[in-house]
Amino acid sequence: MREEQAQLHQRIEEKFKAIDQNPDVHLEGLIWAKPITYWDYIHTDALLNLQLQRSTLPDEMVFIMYHQINELLFKMILWEIDQLSQCETITAPFFTEKLRRISRYFDMLSSSFDIMGDGMEKEQYMKFRNTLTPASGFQSAQYRLIEFSSTELINLIDHRFRASIDRNTPYEHAYEHLYWQAAGKDHATGKKNTLIQLFEKRYKADFLIKMEAYNTTNLWTRFKQLPDAVKKDEALIKAMRHYDYTVNVTWVMAHYDAAGKYLGNAEATGGSDWRKYMHPKYQRRIFFPELWSEEELKNWGTF
Repeated sequence: MREEQAQLHQRIEEKFKAIDQNPDVHLEGLIWAKPITYWDYIHTDALLNLQLQRSTLPDEMVFIMYHQINELLFKMILWEIDQLSQCETITAPFFTEKLRRISRYFDMLSSSFDIMGDGMEKEQYMKFRNTLTPASGFQSAQYRLIEFSSTELINLIDHRFRASIDRNTPYEHAYEHLYWQAAGKDHATGKKNTLIQLFEKRYKADFLIKMEAYNTTNLWTRFKQLPDAVKKDEALIKAMRHYDYTVNVTWVMAHYDAAGKYLGNAEATGGSDWRKYMHPKYQRRIFFPELWSEEELKNWGTF
C-alpha cells in the first residue's frame, strides 16, 4: 500500500510540476475543499429553474422542456462532431463509432416527437402558440451548426441556386442562398420576414465564422480526405448513410408529422409555409450525396 501511495504522490508531483505548480499547495487545497454532490455537479437547481412560461396553460411546460432537451442533445451532437472534425489522424473505426454516437442522439430525437405529438392538448397548444410569435424552432442556432459541420456548403444551398455557387463564392453570398432562407425570404425581392431578421441579428456573424471554419473540417470533407481503403470500409459507409438519412429524412419527417397533428394548414409561429419548407423532397438536403444511388437521390424524402 505504501508503495502504491508513493507512486501516486509521484504522479501528482509530475502532473503539477509539468505546469509549473507546487504540488503541496494543491494537496493542501483538498483539505479545505467541500465534498462534491450530485446536485452541485449537475447544477440541478439551476437547470430546473430555466422553464419560464409565457402563458397560464400547463401544457406549455411540456413544450418548453421538450425543446430544452433537444438543445442539450444538439450540444452533445456537436461535441462528437467537433472531435471528428479536429482529429488529425482518423481511422475507420473511430469515424464509425463517432457517427454511431451522433446517430443515436438523432434516433432519440426522432422517436421523442410523441412527447409533443401525443403529449399536449391541441386546444392548449393552439392558444399558447399565439404568445410565441414570431419565435420558432427554426431559430435553433445549434441545429444550423450541425448542418455546417456535417457537409459542404453547396449541399445546404437552395437547389434552385446551386448551379451559380461554388467554393470560390463569398460566404456572405452563399449564406443568402442557404435552403432555409426560403422559410422567410422572398428571393425575388430580397425581403426577409421578422423570423429571419431576428435570427440573423443574433447569429449571422457567428454563422459566417463557423461556415468558414467548417469549410475544410466538416464530416463530408473529412471523409473524402481519407485514404481510398478507409473510404471503402463497409461499416463506415453504413454509418454515414444512416446518419444522413436519420437527420435529413427520419427526424425531419417526425417533426413534420408532429406539427401536422396540431397545425393542419395553419402557418408556423414564424409565419413560414412549414409544409413546403420542412418536407425533405422540397429541401433536397443531403449531407453525403455520393454515397447514394441516382434512384435514391431522385426519390429523396419519399423512400
